[in-house]
Amino acid sequence: MSDFPWIKSYPKGIPATIAPLKHQSLAEMFEEGFQKYKNLEAYENMGASLTYDEVDHLSKKFAAFLQGHCQLKKGDRIAIQMPNLLQYPIVLIGALRAGIIVVNTNPLYTPREMEHQFKDADVKAVIIVANFASNLEKVLASTGIKNIVITEIGDLMGGLKGKLVNFAVKHIKKMVPKYNIPQAISFKKALSIGESHSFTAPELKQDDLAFLQYTGGTTGVSKGAQLSHGNILAHTVQVTHWFSPLLEDGKHETMITAIPLYHIFALSVNGIFMFKIGAKNILITNPRDMKGFIKELKKHKFTLMTGVNTLFNGLLNQEDFKTVDFSQLKTCIGGGMAVQDFVAKKWETVTGGPLVEGYGLSETSPVLSVNPLDGTHQLGTIGLPTPSTEMAVFDEEGNKLNDGEVGEICARGPQVMSGYWNKSNDNVFFEGNWFRTGDMGTMNENGFFKIVDRKKDMINVSGFNVYPNEVENVVANHPKVSEVAAVGVPDERSTEVVKIFVVKSDPSLTEEELKEFCHENLTGYKRPKHIEFRDELPKSNVGKILRRELRES
Repeated sequence: MSDFPWIKSYPKGIPATIAPLKHQSLAEMFEEGFQKYKNLEAYENMGASLTYDEVDHLSKKFAAFLQGHCQLKKGDRIAIQMPNLLQYPIVLIGALRAGIIVVNTNPLYTPREMEHQFKDADVKAVIIVANFASNLEKVLASTGIKNIVITEIGDLMGGLKGKLVNFAVKHIKKMVPKYNIPQAISFKKALSIGESHSFTAPELKQDDLAFLQYTGGTTGVSKGAQLSHGNILAHTVQVTHWFSPLLEDGKHETMITAIPLYHIFALSVNGIFMFKIGAKNILITNPRDMKGFIKELKKHKFTLMTGVNTLFNGLLNQEDFKTVDFSQLKTCIGGGMAVQDFVAKKWETVTGGPLVEGYGLSETSPVLSVNPLDGTHQLGTIGLPTPSTEMAVFDEEGNKLNDGEVGEICARGPQVMSGYWNKSNDNVFFEGNWFRTGDMGTMNENGFFKIVDRKKDMINVSGFNVYPNEVENVVANHPKVSEVAAVGVPDERSTEVVKIFVVKSDPSLTEEELKEFCHENLTGYKRPKHIEFRDELPKSNVGKILRRELRES
């Protein structure tokens, strides 16, 4: 490997490289964890919890259901579409144990967005929470999905409590729109069927795919990053090394998981890494309910928390947050978007623990770099590359730049994807397998990286990527729209929100009409919050709309 100029800044005891991987698959790692942490609590949600032993038995039942009833084989794809519930790790681990490739899907996706992802990945089965099954019904006929499992929020809460929660969600809160999918099987029935089948562990290797983790593209077409078992295993070892000065193996570490598990950050760091050390995950289903979230925080002496800047800032703006017990808190990690300096400083003042920033992408499992956890973190930076990770700054021709020069941040390491699923990978890598992140940045003399701008026109809404072309493609389908351009504009709560500039083809078009159209075709964070009508849009001499001029206007 090439030189590691950042090693001199590494915390004491952190190796520059990781050893050869111990396991061939995530299934092997899970098996070891089940035996090692058998009696420890693994996950808790809404007051109900599961031990590692219970997760072992339930996930094996679900794996047997996939093999025996659904007749799925190694390499087939299953979509998981639900918020943070106890069912998520059961389904996730069960699918991976069966050698099924997991396609994590945002439950808030519109039917259009669901259809694209399901068809692109050739999904054979889907498990979805009942609250969003009506959207699935609208696209089933145009997909290849043969097996549908529908779960309800309270399915694993047990006894009367689970029944009451499901009744309240459906009949009192009216959160489950009507749907008709007669071929669907309930989650509880799937587990029962799985119990009648035997589970056969497939032969899995590090190169076998574990996830198709969908991310946006500059063309507006969502692409599946191919992440192998080896990618995620390597990432787990890297993160384990980085956290080793703080966290103790099997010593009741408690992680607050507020980011949804379908997001790569929570999936890998919370859902999988925490499993490696026998930690307990507190799954937060609706972190936007700040009062309810804080009420949940008060129940636990948590040691670690992950989140995005808007989440941390939102908590800090709640007066009751100051009354939470932070006595066991060791550190908090911010990712998905830049952590603002004033938020990090205020967080440490209120909680007594640091809020440090990391960096990564769906294509990189995700962590590439993170600030040290020994108090030497540098505000405003994305930290140092993790063990066995190389990062550098390149110019457009693929030449490495010197310290302090601005260019595209590129990286290579065992956690980096092999490429996109069924897509051209031209221009994705520079020579030498350097993955091009699309983010512009610099490296200082101590090896800390900093993002200074985005090469792509990506819009960052509370840590979720929104690509202008996707928004533009949707809006352009409105019969009264002639031209449209989408940009990101600053927002105190979400870092950025989407703004569109529209040229009408029909003068009768109104802002309300256009917002309703977007509501039907785009999930919440992608919908334009601002609409400005113009007579014309600025263009280059070849007719390309100049988004930069619109952002600066």
